[in-house]
Formats: sequence, C-alpha cells, structure tokens
Amino acid sequence: MPSPRPALLDLAARAQLFTHLAAMEKAGVPVERALLSVQVPARAKAALASLQTQIAGGSDMASAGLRSGLFTPLDSTLLRAAQASGCLAAIYQRLAERYNHRAQQAAAIKSRLLMPAAVLVLALFIQPLPTLVGGQLSIAGYLWGVLWPLLVLGALYALGRGLYLRREHAPAGAASPLDGLLASVPILGPALLRRNLRDFFDSLGLMLEAGMPMLEALPKACAVISHEPLRKRFSAVHLAIQRGHSLAQALSALDFPGQGLALGLIRTGEASGTLPASLLNYASVENQKLDSLNEQLATWLPRLLYAGVMLWMAYGLLTGAGFGPRLPAELS
Repeated sequence: MPSPRPALLDLAARAQLFTHLAAMEKAGVPVERALLSVQVPARAKAALASLQTQIAGGSDMASAGLRSGLFTPLDSTLLRAAQASGCLAAIYQRLAERYNHRAQQAAAIKSRLLMPAAVLVLALFIQPLPTLVGGQLSIAGYLWGVLWPLLVLGALYALGRGLYLRREHAPAGAASPLDGLLASVPILGPALLRRNLRDFFDSLGLMLEAGMPMLEALPKACAVISHEPLRKRFSAVHLAIQRGHSLAQALSALDFPGQGLALGLIRTGEASGTLPASLLNYASVENQKLDSLNEQLATWLPRLLYAGVMLWMAYGLLTGAGFGPRLPAELS
C-alpha cells in the first residue's frame, strides 16, 4: 500500500519535533511515553495519533513516522539506518539542527522579500491611476490591470511550491524527471548536488561510527541520495568495496563537487583509523558551504527583486506603458 503524503509540517514544527525526540531518546524515555508529550500543529494531530497507534502496535519509528505522515522519506531513510546502527539520538539531533537552521533561513528570506512585494503591490495599484482619473480607463479595466499580474504571480508561486513539496516528499530512491534539469541550473544545481553529498557522507559516517560494517552501511547511505543520477554513480562504490578497494579508491573513480577535499580527508581517516570522523568532518564542510550559499541568496535575492520592481516602475513612468500586455479594448 502506498504511504500517504506527509503532513505539511513547517520547518520550525519539524525542528521542534526532532528536538523533543532527541531529548527523550538521550534521557532513555521509552518512545511510547515520549510521544505523549509531543506538540504538533492542529492539522497534524491525526498524524500524531496514527504514529502513536502504530508504535503501540510494535512498528518501528522510521516506518511508522513515514506512514503516519509526520516524516518525509529522507527522514525515514536516515532514521531506519540509525535504528540499525544504534545512533538514533544522534540522527534525531542532527535532523532537529538541520530543520531549525532551514527554518531560520526561510524566515530571513521571507522577511527580506516583504518590502519588494509591498512595493510591487503598491505599484500595481498606483500606476494605472492617472489613466483611470483621466477617463481613459474604466473601473473594470483598472481592476483587471491590477489583478491579473497578482493572479499570475500567485499561480507561479503555487506551482513552484507544489514542485518543491512533491520532490521533498518523493519516496527514497525514486527518480525524478527534473533531476537532470535541476543539476544544470547555475547555483541551484551545484547546491542540490552538495546537499545530497552532505546527506550521503553524514549518514555513512554516523553508521560507521556506531559500528555498522561498511558493506552494510553503504547501501543505506546511497538510499539517502535523492538525486537519481548521482545515486546511480555512488551505487558503484559498494561494488568496488566488495572487490577489495578502499573507500578513497572507490570514490576516486567518481566525479562530484568537492571530490579533492573529500578524498584527502578520507585517505587521512583510513590511514589513522578515524574514517567515521573524517566523513563527518567532510559533511560539516559541505554544510558550511550550503549555509554560505543560502545566506547569499537571502541577501541578494530580495535586492534583485527590489531592483527589478524599481526598474519596472521607472519604465512605466517614463513611457506610460502598463504591466505586460495591453488591456482588452472592451475594458478600456
């Protein structure tokens, strides 16, 4: 039976959920009792009740969380690997930190986009006023000229959000027709690959640190990679390890962002017997690079949008042109 679509918990709610589970796991509280004090938004109450019922019936947290809708497929894959390796509390904590950080970044971007959005709305209302007052434009034409750009922008936002949620909630290992396209987009493509690499090396390092054998940990770590072409390339690492190669030798045959640094750290870790720590260090480096990119987007995206709105307003004032196509003659 296919699993239901995950409940639309926002990033802050996910961070709070995993923070609570991490604290309860570290304190040794049984999961059944830990779930009794979980706080979720009202729309997710039914999903929480379903999770509690499944756990009481003997299901594991990773599977029950996915079926109930509280966990995404990536969450479930990481937790399933953590359950097998005995590092559940560490994964809870890492997921909590990751969602909390993403929530802060999303809030920063939204707050910085408020001014350009407000200016755009004001411009849509103000720019056609001279022609309305001069009698060259009817009330219906004025309303149409104001509303249709807002409707188009709203539809584009809804489409983008829908595609993001569909990708976020896609089953682990599922191929997406957008993978190749997204990887070729400047800035976003490398960021997508680095996010997948961070998840791979992070989960592999945690599982090895908990004592899971390399050949058992590798397939679980590969399952965390959501980008299908990258996952296919990394699946060859398992076969190379089976043939007696080291992890550094197996990865040297691949081409991925940050390969030089990764191989250097992995070779050092293999030589010193600290491979798990080396993998986690590399994942931390990738995480810092992603944080830097997100911060740059949060800084420059609102500025670019604001500049675009200002240029459009100036163009309209100088030429008298409206926003986009001219109004239908029957509305003017």
